[in-house]
Amino acid sequence: MTDKGKRTLTPKLRFPEFRDEPGWDRKLLRSIATPVTGKADAESEHNVLTLSAEHGIVLQSDYFGKKVAGSDPERYIKITRNDFVYNDRTTSRSKYGTIRRLTQHDSGIVSPIYKCFRFNDEEFPEFWQWYFESGTHDAELAGLVNEGARAGRFNISPDKFLSTAAWCGSHPEQQKIAECLSSLDGLIAAEGRKWEALKAHKKGLMQQLFPRPGETRPRLRFPDYQNATEWTARELGPMTIKVGSGITPRGGEKNYRKDGRPFIRSQNVGWGKLLLDDVAYIDEDTHKSFDATELQVLDVLLNITGASIGRSTVADSRVRGGNVNQHVCIIRAITEELNPNLLNQYLISQDGQEQIDGFQAGGNRQGLNFGQIRSFLIPLPPTSDEQQLVAACLSSMDRTITAEAQWIEALQTHKKGLMQQLFPSPEEAET
Repeated sequence: MTDKGKRTLTPKLRFPEFRDEPGWDRKLLRSIATPVTGKADAESEHNVLTLSAEHGIVLQSDYFGKKVAGSDPERYIKITRNDFVYNDRTTSRSKYGTIRRLTQHDSGIVSPIYKCFRFNDEEFPEFWQWYFESGTHDAELAGLVNEGARAGRFNISPDKFLSTAAWCGSHPEQQKIAECLSSLDGLIAAEGRKWEALKAHKKGLMQQLFPRPGETRPRLRFPDYQNATEWTARELGPMTIKVGSGITPRGGEKNYRKDGRPFIRSQNVGWGKLLLDDVAYIDEDTHKSFDATELQVLDVLLNITGASIGRSTVADSRVRGGNVNQHVCIIRAITEELNPNLLNQYLISQDGQEQIDGFQAGGNRQGLNFGQIRSFLIPLPPTSDEQQLVAACLSSMDRTITAEAQWIEALQTHKKGLMQQLFPSPEEAET
């Protein structure tokens, strides 16, 4: 039971040792944190930081590829490790702006458009990092952004920001929550590094399993084929039944349906995988008018225009009987001569991409025509069995990489749900 008139909040999930403790109290941020207003010094001018919703507080030179500080960096604010930076600009990721803690550098300077603050020594910066990331503070920020907003920025002063209130339990409970979420975040980061290592390993493996340009033997070959005859580069066209793309239905997106025949667009073709989260569908009448582009399992799909040119994947049962638009080329191989999965792996390899780039005038990747695609030179081993082994090896790596990405996504979803349980909802305040 709470004191009369005193508002408290209780998280839905508490560690066992804190379940009998009272609800969390509401405190003004200005009572536990102060603005950071120190100006840049000469030693800091080369350590310019920027705030990224995804990556946190990072060096401008790393994030943008260059330092983009203004002509008067002495106006910049100097921050040190564990200081917080608030960018009061709305983004697709953060409706009320982004708050991040400096963790990757001991110090640096940031633009004066940011609001910087520092918690008192007895507070746990890690706890407040997760508190803000959980969105628990959004309800307070929402009360500040209704006035003064301009061009997506809310123009909230540091003092105004610190006039908002936050909910917190005892320091031991704060520390326990911080340790839990930081441990989980560390696991996600480790799995992310594993995912990057797997992708790098596959890239290196592709360079070993395919002969290098001008060579006829790969650097790495399966034991049964180490003494086999040389690979040969063959033109793609004679090994195909079909090379062609579709069209967009008259009326464009107005013809798309929630179900029906899958209609594959360039955004659905990834690097070696189908991306079907936003796949469009067309009705039977529209499909019948596009019967020349009806998809079959093992069709290789290659993006031939725009920024995603060169991305390639293989059609599976999920899109069988569907169609493609004009930006996606169907390459239907004569499977006795060319393994479709091997073709796909070669197209997305470094050498395959260099061939695609070679057809783009000035390197601007404007588009590929069907004649150019038919003229691709594909290095092939002397037997279909060896083709299958190479394709199966690389496809197995793809499945491992995809499984790792799905595991990371599951961990991130778990973390998000855990934060919603460990931090209370301000809408449920008790009186």
